[in-house]
Amino acid sequence: MTSDTARFVGDIPIFYDRGLGPVILEDYAADIADRTAASAPIDVLEMAAGTGIVTRKLRDSLGPQAKLTATDLNEPMLEVAKTKFGAAEQVTFRTADATALPFADNDFDAIVCQFGLMFFPDKDAAHREARRTLRPGGRYLFSVWDAPRYNPFPRLGLEVIERFFPGDPPQFLAFSCAEIDPIKESLIDAGFTDITISVRSRVKDVRDPMDFARGFVFGSPLFEQLRERGGVRPESLVEALAERLAQELGENPMRLPMQAIVYEARAA
Repeated sequence: MTSDTARFVGDIPIFYDRGLGPVILEDYAADIADRTAASAPIDVLEMAAGTGIVTRKLRDSLGPQAKLTATDLNEPMLEVAKTKFGAAEQVTFRTADATALPFADNDFDAIVCQFGLMFFPDKDAAHREARRTLRPGGRYLFSVWDAPRYNPFPRLGLEVIERFFPGDPPQFLAFSCAEIDPIKESLIDAGFTDITISVRSRVKDVRDPMDFARGFVFGSPLFEQLRERGGVRPESLVEALAERLAQELGENPMRLPMQAIVYEARAA
């Protein structure tokens, strides 16, 4: 799997983990970890584990006998994730392509993926691989961001960036899975049943919009695209985004609404 719009290299993982993680990822991570642990799985795979935000929540929620394998295509992200675990915690890290998993058939009881599917170039292949590596009756849980009107932070971010790059704005795939029916049909075609879909809305108080804006600019694959285009100082983008966020969402604190779609399916 390759995608030029989903490269997490250099210092991007650190800014992602510290700037974006506490605001937009950790609450959803706790939710999907609790959902996963409810069926008491023993062998659990996480796809697109990133810097281990969900991985940490999963390990804390799963039973002591559970074995957790965390995968990501980006080794620098996993290097950050590894720092969050001790040697005795039964977590294995492995670089892996979610559309061509390096595991045998029927290896896992549960597969989890938070906000990763949007960046997979072949989403149908990812669902097929999840089904192949799940045991019959195993559970597949994943989340995606809902449409832009429910998620102002990337919408406003791209609005600001387009002001700086009106002829060639960077591409960002955060909203590529906002339509439910295509994903549902893909899951059915891949061999899943008992599909449940829930919409999860949250509002997060953000004490430091500048810090969050810096995480958005420096902590996403957009940063590599911005650097390649050149001609704009990244801190100028940070300042403009922080100002735009405050205009629309307030400050002291900034009230940040967001909405995700959570899917749960069972391997037939």
